[in-house]
Amino acid sequence: MTAKLFFQAIVKFLLGVLLVGVCIFLPAGTCNFSNGWLFMGVLFIPMFLAGIVMMFKSPNLLEKRLNAKEKEKEQSLVVKLSGVMFVSGFVTSGLGFRFGWYILPKVVTVLAVFMFLLAYLLYAEVMRENAYLSRTIEVQENQKVIDTGLYKVVRHPMYSATVILFLSIPLILGSIYSFVIFLAYPLIIAKRIKHEEKFLEKELNGYKEYKEKVKYRLIPFIW
Repeated sequence: MTAKLFFQAIVKFLLGVLLVGVCIFLPAGTCNFSNGWLFMGVLFIPMFLAGIVMMFKSPNLLEKRLNAKEKEKEQSLVVKLSGVMFVSGFVTSGLGFRFGWYILPKVVTVLAVFMFLLAYLLYAEVMRENAYLSRTIEVQENQKVIDTGLYKVVRHPMYSATVILFLSIPLILGSIYSFVIFLAYPLIIAKRIKHEEKFLEKELNGYKEYKEKVKYRLIPFIW
């Protein structure tokens, strides 16, 4: 761990907290939005703890994830579409609270919190299993195909975890209208996966054979 990496991680974390907070609480017109605070807690507390662990145990992986920037035009579009989805979903949830739109029952919110935390654990397991994980599509030096653990079930378990994570978000916020917006995410990530697999087939030795062995990309027995 270096002082530069520590500073970079803290700054990006605080900027993330600020950006999400503004997108949720500004449209709500108040900070007295309990679902908003609940979401901020379940999102950023585990993220902070995971960052601390990575900083000491796997600083190289943390650095890769902090400095990620898509170079390919098609994947850059996917990132931008995801950003629009997030901002729209957060703003909609805040507006829903301000104007008294239909708020989901508390039991739905509680179940969504459990699903969100479960997805966090799945995400952490994927990161433990695959040291080559990056936020951008690339093949690193000496990279090999990972076919153990969750990678024996689906080819992209990290994306599977994010689907659960992101579809849980609007439910934690209590907004059915925001949930409709977040339904765009599986379609966005499917586009990314198709492009990523074409890239990996050409650039990563053994990936074609891995595709033949593990049939499902994202959801077991479905896709």
